[in-house]
Amino acid sequence: MRQAALDKKAEDVQTIDLIGKSILADTFVIATGRSKIQTRSITDAIALALREGNFGTARIEGYADGGWILLDAGSVIVHVFTPEERRFYNLERLWGSAPQRIAQGS
Repeated sequence: MRQAALDKKAEDVQTIDLIGKSILADTFVIATGRSKIQTRSITDAIALALREGNFGTARIEGYADGGWILLDAGSVIVHVFTPEERRFYNLERLWGSAPQRIAQGS
């Protein structure tokens, strides 16, 4: 999923480990697209990577608006934001105590 996002030029891709910290998911992946068009493109690439990897189809919310798109892939939840939405919601601060990893090449 991370590589699919990076292939579509996602910026500041981070992975937050939530194992033992949340019942929502084991991992959050957070990425930024420069525009709503790019957030949709990143989302499409991630959804395709999930299907091709036999992980099934993720539930997707927020695609029509494109400012904050959420892909629910079960134990992994991917958040794709425009810069403004990412600053506003600041999930990294909300989950600040959880270990974070920054993707290479971001």
